[in-house]
Amino acid sequence: MTTITKANRPEAWLRGPINNIPALLQPAAHALIQSQEEVKRYTKNFPETLLWERPAGRASVGFHLQHLTGVLDRLLTYAQGSNLSEIQLQTLRNEGNGETKTTIDELIDLFENKVNEALTYFKTLANVDFTQARTVGRKQLPTTLIGLLFHAAEHSQRHVGQLLVTISTVMAMNNQ
Repeated sequence: MTTITKANRPEAWLRGPINNIPALLQPAAHALIQSQEEVKRYTKNFPETLLWERPAGRASVGFHLQHLTGVLDRLLTYAQGSNLSEIQLQTLRNEGNGETKTTIDELIDLFENKVNEALTYFKTLANVDFTQARTVGRKQLPTTLIGLLFHAAEHSQRHVGQLLVTISTVMAMNNQ
């Protein structure tokens, strides 16, 4: 029998249900957990000096890390039926500008905390109608609660993929 260790354990969606999260939200929860784990794995040993480098004019590693947290925060706000605060709008405007003096570890911690917040929120939704109407943005574009939560998970996975490519590119360009 093979012993499962952190290094060889299956992806999050193959580890079984997460306690107290509704069955319909299990795929979204698994995707967020997978994003959280991959961010830590991909950024391990990434040089702090390359955090804001923009290969071919594209988004930096720092942007992707900020955006992962920021978009999850914004989508959770909409899921809860609220509008964005001025602080959230300012955070959105500042994503990726490199002006914040933060480290990779701090950015990872912020994302990890936001994923944990999302999972805690998921646990409060046991008896709700996931088709409840929600709106997004200033234009109040229509969606549903489940649509927002799945988009949060999908969007996180998308940016984790972009993060991996950006890390690989920046490292290659700098002979790391």
